Amino acid sequence: MRLNRSAAALPLLLALAACARQAGSAVEHGPDTPGFLLGVWHGFIFPVAWVLSLFMPDVAIYAVPNNGGWYDFGYFVGIVFLGVGARSTRTVYRTRIVRTRD
Repeated sequence: MRLNRSAAALPLLLALAACARQAGSAVEHGPDTPGFLLGVWHGFIFPVAWVLSLFMPDVAIYAVPNNGGWYDFGYFVGIVFLGVGARSTRTVYRTRIVRTRD
């Protein structure tokens, strides 16, 4: 049942993501645009930046303009490997061993 809901939600999420676009005039690539390392930093500080962005209109969680794919990859690395995604979600402790007779 859970798999069916996930399978139904996936096309809807992809359709929603397809609607996202950015104005070409807003993106200007230059030597001072954020790259991979700033993407890593912005991904790492994402939780704090997101909370601040709720209360401060001049704080954003994503740098525009940026240099494209390398910034995105750095942002991903910052979130998944260094930031929020790096925390362990569960710790398993082995407290007893059950022995069965053969």
